[in-house]
Amino acid sequence: MDGLIEGPDGKVRCAWHGNLDDYLAYHDREWGRPVDNDIRLFEKICLEGFQSGLSWLTILRKRDNFRAGFAGFDFEKVARFTGDDVERLVQDAGIIRHRGKIVSTINNARRALELRDEFGSLAAYFWTHEPPADERPAVLDWATLRAMPKTGTSTAISKDLKKRGWSFVGPTTVYAFMQAMGLVNDHIEGCYCRPEVEAARAAFTRPK
Repeated sequence: MDGLIEGPDGKVRCAWHGNLDDYLAYHDREWGRPVDNDIRLFEKICLEGFQSGLSWLTILRKRDNFRAGFAGFDFEKVARFTGDDVERLVQDAGIIRHRGKIVSTINNARRALELRDEFGSLAAYFWTHEPPADERPAVLDWATLRAMPKTGTSTAISKDLKKRGWSFVGPTTVYAFMQAMGLVNDHIEGCYCRPEVEAARAAFTRPK
């Protein structure tokens, strides 16, 4: 079927990882599995911003370098970064040296502190925006997924974050974040991970 590929272990998966070892492991172990850890949520939404215009594989392969450069994406620490840190990161060949996105990450860390103060955690904020059932397709095949780069919910989150001063959080970026962090299950029908992720989402306690 379109959008599916058989892996070296004989299991059928979404095809986008191309059976590359690191990308396949990310597909199997991370993508779509629900996350309530604030550091991981902050990291992901920032890295999705860096990914804009690039492939996620490029970012994934630099993720450890990003973590080293951005204090493990501890947003309390990143919020204290100064102009010297911006210059350090602009010179760091291990990451994407986009000054605007680096400055945005520091800004977003400060906005994340405000969001945490208001909602108790980033997780509580994002999970209150879990999409309603009627926004989700009845059958998720490859054609449906490709035609859905953003949704009403991702657009609403994007608008709200921008109103709160966040940047590089457009609706497509936010939807990619939602897919990765388990707010939706976009493993397509036929992928062996889809029922696993459905079970993980069913067992997941939504933060409040």
